[in-house]
Amino acid sequence: MQNTITSTHHSFSQNVLTWFDLNGRKNLPWQLNKTPYTVWVSEIMLQQTQVKTVIPYYQAFMQRFPDVLSLADAPQDEVLHHWTGLGYYARARNLQEAAQLIRDQHQGIFPEDLEQLIALPGIGRSTAGAILSLACGQHQSILDGNVKRVLARYFAVEGWPSNKKVETELWQFADKLTPKVRTADYTQAMMDMGATLCTRSKPQCDICPVHNDCLAFVQGRQTELPHKKPKKTIPVRSTFMLIPMWQKQLLIYKRPPAGLWGGLWGFYEVEHQEQIAERAASLGFNDIQQQPLNSFRHTFSHFHLDIQPIVLHLKQQPIGRIMEDTQMWYNLREPQNVGLAAPTKKLFSTITTSF
Repeated sequence: MQNTITSTHHSFSQNVLTWFDLNGRKNLPWQLNKTPYTVWVSEIMLQQTQVKTVIPYYQAFMQRFPDVLSLADAPQDEVLHHWTGLGYYARARNLQEAAQLIRDQHQGIFPEDLEQLIALPGIGRSTAGAILSLACGQHQSILDGNVKRVLARYFAVEGWPSNKKVETELWQFADKLTPKVRTADYTQAMMDMGATLCTRSKPQCDICPVHNDCLAFVQGRQTELPHKKPKKTIPVRSTFMLIPMWQKQLLIYKRPPAGLWGGLWGFYEVEHQEQIAERAASLGFNDIQQQPLNSFRHTFSHFHLDIQPIVLHLKQQPIGRIMEDTQMWYNLREPQNVGLAAPTKKLFSTITTSF
C-alpha cells in the first residue's frame, strides 16, 4: 500500500486541485470570511444533511449566534429552536456544550490544536481536521462520508467504510494524499468531488479528474464500492402522543436533556391506549373528549416510531398550575421560540389547519 500511495499521491492531489480551480464550490455562506467558528458550525450542520438544506439554517443561526460566546451564553431552548427541522439534535446540544467549554477553559478563544478540538463534545478527528485545514491553513486531513467514498473507490477498498479496520486504512490514504501546499483548497475539493461527482449513485466518472487511476472505474465496480453497511432489521416501536387542547393552546413538556429528542419540547406519551385516561388524570384533566388524528411514522437511524396522536379536548378551563420550567401551554396563535421535536412541529401544523 505504501508504494502505491507514494507513486500516486502527488498526481492525485494535483489533479484534484486543478479540478477545484475550475469547478469547486467557493461561494457557499460558510466559505466567505472563514473563521474556525463559522467552519465548525457549518461542518456540524452538514453532517448527514445536504448543503441546500443547511444554507438557510446556517444563515439564521449565524445571525443569532455570530460567535462562540453568543452561542455559549444563549438559552438552550433558543439554540434548539434554531435547529428545529435539521434533526440529529444531539449535534446542537454538543455544539453549545463545546462553546461553553471554549468560553470556560480556553478564554473564549477557539482552540487551534487538533487534540484540543477532538476533546470537545461532538468534534471528531475529521471535523477537527476540516476546521484546522479550512480556517487555519494547517496541514490536516479529513475523512468525512464524501471523502470515504472517493478513496474507497479510488483504491478499491473492500468493506464498509465505517468499519474500524476499513476506516483505519482509509485514514492512511487520506493522510498521505493530503498535500502540504493548498491544504484548504484540497480539503474543500475532496468534499466537493464526493458531493457532486463521486456520488453514491450514478457517479460521473467521465468528468472525474482522477478516473484514469481509479481502481473502481478501471474494474467497473463504481456502483459496488464502497460497500454498504451490513443490513439489520430496523425495529418498529409505537406510541400514543397525548395533546391536551384548550382554546388553541396545547400542553407540551420539556424532555430530559439526554435520550430521544433530548431537551426539546414535545407531547406526553403512553404505550397503550388504555393508559390514556389515567395519564390525562395525572396531568389534572378528568373531563375530556378523546379525538384520534391520523397516525404517522417517524423514522430514526436505528428504529421506526409509529405515532398515534390523540387530542384531549378539555371540557372546562384547566385550573391546575403547570411547572413553568418543564411545562408550557403552547399558543398556536402566538408561537413561542423553543426547540420542538419534529413530530411536535408536524402536529402543530396539522392542528392549526384542522381546528
